[in-house]
Amino acid sequence: MIGAGAIITSVFAAGAATILSGGTSTTSSSSTSMADSGSVTISSSSVSSATTTSAATTSSTSNSFADFDFANGTVLPGKATLWIGNATYKPGSSTAYVPVYLDRATPNTVIARITTVNGTGTLKATSGTNYKTVDTVVIFRPGDPLEQTVEVPVISATDGQQFSVKLREAPWGALQGQSTATVTAKAYVAATEKATGTFREARTFAASGTLQFELLKDTHKRSVDGGWDRWATTLSHGRAQTGNGETGLYVDTATYPGIEGPVYWSNKGLVLHSQVLKTPISYQGVTYNYGASILDGRNFLASQIGYGQYEWEAKMPNRRGSWPAFWLISTSGWPPEIDIYEGFGYQSYWDFDRHVGQTIHVGANSTRYDQRGIVIQTEQAYGLSGYSQDFHKFAVDIQRDYITWFVDGKETYQSVNPFKGFRFYPLMNVAVKTTGAYDDGSGDMTIRSFKIYSAP
Repeated sequence: MIGAGAIITSVFAAGAATILSGGTSTTSSSSTSMADSGSVTISSSSVSSATTTSAATTSSTSNSFADFDFANGTVLPGKATLWIGNATYKPGSSTAYVPVYLDRATPNTVIARITTVNGTGTLKATSGTNYKTVDTVVIFRPGDPLEQTVEVPVISATDGQQFSVKLREAPWGALQGQSTATVTAKAYVAATEKATGTFREARTFAASGTLQFELLKDTHKRSVDGGWDRWATTLSHGRAQTGNGETGLYVDTATYPGIEGPVYWSNKGLVLHSQVLKTPISYQGVTYNYGASILDGRNFLASQIGYGQYEWEAKMPNRRGSWPAFWLISTSGWPPEIDIYEGFGYQSYWDFDRHVGQTIHVGANSTRYDQRGIVIQTEQAYGLSGYSQDFHKFAVDIQRDYITWFVDGKETYQSVNPFKGFRFYPLMNVAVKTTGAYDDGSGDMTIRSFKIYSAP
């Protein structure tokens, strides 16, 4: 990772793979907007029906940003703000509908984890007696209508009883508006209606390009700096990422013959091995106690595409302090960057079996101007988990209008593409960011399959 950017919050990550050749990072954080009421003005054209539609296998959707000036990959459209609106329901009804809004069209997927909370005071409504607990996920994709409703089953209610619905944390991919709403039973006030709108279903990954490269043991080659037909075992700026606070040195046995092999083939695939070095190594005036591992495609022509798909099948490490990633960098220099998968194992909240980080970085001349992405708790959002337990597929589809991310074939994130006309090369690595023992669990990422498909 030529610079693994900093985590902005526990639910929004800057990408483990940010190019930083020096000791400082240019990380931008998002401001949060809070509001006192649940009223949000929604354009009437955004509402049509309450159903979802089957997914197309191409990335094209209704693109509200077709005319946006991305300034050659240096500017992103503003984030939408997500709100939960106050709601009313009739005593005797079976369902309370709680509105969830975006204040504008979103250039990227927005995910909100929402749960119910018991009311307060003498007219409080409680779970199990007056309503059934709801703990759910609301997803807005680019091109979707701007309003949805969370449905809360009602058991019984008397006039004036109330409970709340709240965000479990800041929404992923959006700014935060009103985060808690009151839901009140009112006999003489019109009940909040169910939102209408046609929402796109998650896409299913399907390679639409021509197979350009496949990782195979018989043809796999690597060297320190790589070449037209082989991977590099270093980064373009060297072996260290001090700007990210990484404590691991990217090593190889050609240069450091006494270490454990950082890249090797096992009977399960190609292993990227991170380690505690038996003998510390000094590099550019810094002493390193940990070894990291990388394969970098900056000079490997077969690994580079402009549009098309990258698909990895891998088993992730679960060692605290490890930082595995699959990512892409522009062949013309960093940024741009696309992070297909990141595992922030140095963060205390991180769960290797349930969390996935997916991010883009924009900027120019080795300076990041902005970033956009999410850390997804995929078990609740998509029913996907177990990334350190077994092999899973991580893919990205880069098209002219949108970039779409997939896990196990299911779309997990989408962003408008600000990088039109760029070409990318891939990197896969396990960084180390710890000063501890670094000996719990596995520090290895094993790649069973890696394919690249190019598109016109």
